[in-house]
Amino acid sequence: MTDVLILNGPNLNMLGVREPALYGPATLADVEALCRNKAGALGLTIDFRQSNHEGELVTWIQEARGKIRGLIINAAAYTHTSVAILDALKLLENVPIIEVHLTDPKTREEFRHLSYIEMVADHTIAGDGPNGYVLALEHLSEVMPAPSA
Repeated sequence: MTDVLILNGPNLNMLGVREPALYGPATLADVEALCRNKAGALGLTIDFRQSNHEGELVTWIQEARGKIRGLIINAAAYTHTSVAILDALKLLENVPIIEVHLTDPKTREEFRHLSYIEMVADHTIAGDGPNGYVLALEHLSEVMPAPSA
């Protein structure tokens, strides 16, 4: 069993290239390394993934049922559009879900103010850049159910 599944949505593979003035210079590989270091320090295992495809994210969420203790998701643009991801997340009973955003969507364009993920997330961390993932791991380490025997 993996402790935490970390999912990243569309265009996050272009971090460091796409709008660095907004998103910063860190790449997704940098974010993953940050997460792996923090998870190791917390004694957690992680599975870190990214996809530009909504259906692939949905499939990964469905496949995680019964196999994870916590989920961190930065659905990127799908945050504001994907009922499919929302419905998949509802399948993760008793799994705390943390929504993460590098920037704060609520302070950006109005169309970014709606979050379907927020409807099922136990907690949202926005505007802390890559450190938001670290904060999410720390939060999950405190609220996740104990591992199954």
